[in-house]
Amino acid sequence: MTSVSAGHPIDDTVTALLGADPRYTAAETPPNVLVHLTQLALTRGMRCDEWFAGSGLTREQLNDPTLRVSYRQTRSVIRRALLATGETGLGLAVGRRETLGSFGLLGLAMMTSATFGDAMRVGITHHRVSGSLLDVTFEEVGPREVALAAWPRFNDAPLLPFLCEELFASALAIARELLGRDFNPSRLGVTYARPPHAEAYTDYFGCELQFGARYNRIVLDVSWLAQPLPTHNPLTAQQSLALCMQQYDASGVQQEIVASVERLLRSHLRQQPRLPDVARMLNMSERSLRRRLAESGRIFREIHDRVRAERALELLHGGALSVAEIGLEIGFSDPREFRRAFKRWTGMAPRSARQHAA
Repeated sequence: MTSVSAGHPIDDTVTALLGADPRYTAAETPPNVLVHLTQLALTRGMRCDEWFAGSGLTREQLNDPTLRVSYRQTRSVIRRALLATGETGLGLAVGRRETLGSFGLLGLAMMTSATFGDAMRVGITHHRVSGSLLDVTFEEVGPREVALAAWPRFNDAPLLPFLCEELFASALAIARELLGRDFNPSRLGVTYARPPHAEAYTDYFGCELQFGARYNRIVLDVSWLAQPLPTHNPLTAQQSLALCMQQYDASGVQQEIVASVERLLRSHLRQQPRLPDVARMLNMSERSLRRRLAESGRIFREIHDRVRAERALELLHGGALSVAEIGLEIGFSDPREFRRAFKRWTGMAPRSARQHAA
């Protein structure tokens, strides 16, 4: 299945960076985001069938529970929706409508967990089952704070605000469903610039906002994790988790090692981890990790370079850090070494990439 996208300078940059990356066209993601997007359009009386033109998908196919879509296809539909509606806060509008029921078996597993912390960990561990278009991690950011952090799988600056809004708004909607309407996070940080509809963030999230931040993450007080859930049911929780695991096909299980390596690299880019370091953090031997990556058709150095390039482009598009600071952020103490590496990865200098994005 293929898709088309509207011409845009940054789209060309995305395509050039991805090259032959098989993840971009792999149809392995449940179409949940597209389902919620089209449901919103229909409730507004909007025609959305044309959003699927050239994507290899139809709106009717979204009702098929076995359907899996590629990032390329999903991106094409979302881009058309953004152009058709002209609504900069479309991701926020989609995410805030979602409920635990929107996540199917994963929502049931979260709802029947013992505590909010357990529900949060279940959701993060199995976020791909819900059709998430960003990778998600759970992080400690201080002695009394934890965070849900989102990491782009691709450097896709035009879509990043939509994807972050959909993810964080739906996460907050679910948290309030579990904990009550009075729940508010401590703060929300996103790497992109302040959008025109920033007031909608203030109204919905009810917390401190940081635009142009170093990370995309929503932070909450650690005390919320111990909050017991009145809907806890240990048997149902186990059953629903087992069914969630069954939704991973063989290729998905194989690719999970790649996702694990990516998550560790993103969390330790400043330290420039090598293959033995990552293997140790995964409690594996270096030989086993190398073999499992090879079975997935991947090489550690290529994964490391791609993760660094995507993170550098994300920060360049955010515009808050200097080129030298971005180099430090991804493990280069020498700015010249960073500039050479960045040009090798992307074919352009960091400053040119920033000007191109602007």
